[in-house]
Amino acid sequence: MKSLNRYLSLLFIVVCSLLWVSASANSHDDFLECLYSYHPKESSSITQVIYTETNSSYSAVLDSSIRNHRFSTPNTPKPLVIVTPLNISHVQATIHCSKKHGLQIRTRSGGHDYEGLSYVSHVPFVVIDLVNLRSVDVDVENEEAWVQSGATVGEVYYRINERSTNLTFPAAVGRTVGIGGSISGGGDGLLFRKYGLSADNVIDALLVDANGRVLDRRSMGEDLFWAIRGGGGGSFGIVISWKIKLVHVPSTVTVFSVGRTLEQNATQLLHRWQYVAPNLPNDVYSVVTISTTNASENGTKTVLATFISFFRGGANEFIPLMQERFPELGLVKEDFIEMTWIESLLLMNGASNETSEILLDRSNRYSLLPPSFKSKSDYVREPMPEIALQGLWLHLLEIDEGGIAVQNFFAYGGIMEEISETETPFPHRKGTLYKISYNIGWQEEENNNSQRYISWIRKLYSYMGPFVSKSPRTAYVNYRDLDIGRNNYYGKTSYKQASIWGRKYFKNNFDRLVYVKTKTDPKNFFKHEQSIPPRFH
Repeated sequence: MKSLNRYLSLLFIVVCSLLWVSASANSHDDFLECLYSYHPKESSSITQVIYTETNSSYSAVLDSSIRNHRFSTPNTPKPLVIVTPLNISHVQATIHCSKKHGLQIRTRSGGHDYEGLSYVSHVPFVVIDLVNLRSVDVDVENEEAWVQSGATVGEVYYRINERSTNLTFPAAVGRTVGIGGSISGGGDGLLFRKYGLSADNVIDALLVDANGRVLDRRSMGEDLFWAIRGGGGGSFGIVISWKIKLVHVPSTVTVFSVGRTLEQNATQLLHRWQYVAPNLPNDVYSVVTISTTNASENGTKTVLATFISFFRGGANEFIPLMQERFPELGLVKEDFIEMTWIESLLLMNGASNETSEILLDRSNRYSLLPPSFKSKSDYVREPMPEIALQGLWLHLLEIDEGGIAVQNFFAYGGIMEEISETETPFPHRKGTLYKISYNIGWQEEENNNSQRYISWIRKLYSYMGPFVSKSPRTAYVNYRDLDIGRNNYYGKTSYKQASIWGRKYFKNNFDRLVYVKTKTDPKNFFKHEQSIPPRFH
């Protein structure tokens, strides 16, 4: 019976694929004709931003923001059309024509979706790439800014810093992350323990819904405004721009980064860090990056834990604080480096030798991982015992030479303890000690062997199960992971099926997200493998 079911499932996929090929040719031509005729007076301008596979620039535009080359293979499904809108009317036209001709839309801001959901689909689809919608308009006097979703985090930081060196926005660390996608999933970074997430600091937005209407906070209503600030991208519409609240940074910040191997008591130090870091003052950001290295004594492989912290203030305040709270780490004055806010961003991006203009560079230079990777995430609410960390080391030391594994422990606490988990869809607030990101990367030429690396990280994730959050085991929606559940490629997705992954990302907020989706997009036009489904769809 199982063999028959497997055969029927494969047959269904093959038939759907054949239908896709047949339908695609007609859909492609009809879709383009629809775009040209939607605004006849603007047909020349929209022609400039349409790319099909017959266009010489198609591959360059598609590849420009593919951050995970696991989804850049000859077998990866490609969009029928890429649209890089110059204005809202181009977005409206694309939505209208996609609906009319039965095409899915995938929306890309920075291209960092870990599962490629912003530019890959298994049904005929169109990509709206927001690369041309990336203005950042800063109002220093009112400490606000309007930022378009296609801007990268680096561009947002740079443009604000151009206007004021003492204002910024609490966004992600990675400079090439798209601001639109990051806010849609929450967005934590160097300042989140002081000011909250990116999503916590949004005060208005402009969104195009499934009917092509342009809505701001007032016209969309508080339910939809709530949902787009942490409910994940690709479910409720296309957010063109966000009005954000700017926050203060001092003229001087301080950073340290010190590494400790297993031979230098990394196990005991990380165990202690779990108790110290979440309780540090709000002005401190703390992360431990765990990798492997060769021990200098005998050349054998060992685990390296790199303790990194950022402080909103000078070393004269930070040194005594850390020596009092975490004396075991053995920090000395020379470990602490004072710098400006913008210099700290360069340092955290591995670009400390560059000028601030590197923040405007949308390329993947200085990436810590190889071009192809698989990631997963967890939240921790109780400190892990040392024996559990020792088991983690054994998994890391199993990695062969072709793979690079990097795990990050991000301390929570601070103001996150004070914000209700229902304030936005992002629920990982009070009681969360830290977040873990698990990452395994490999070179693009190893994509044929990717399954062995993916199997390794799944095994590691399984091992960590007893030591992380439970009922549900939670995850960060911006670290998209289809292993924890997915919607159907074809046909309808039930509420029960979507709840499997939805509660892991959003806990009880998932029900309100489903309610908003049912009210605003009942026919489920905006959808992907982990989009919020309408309740009765």
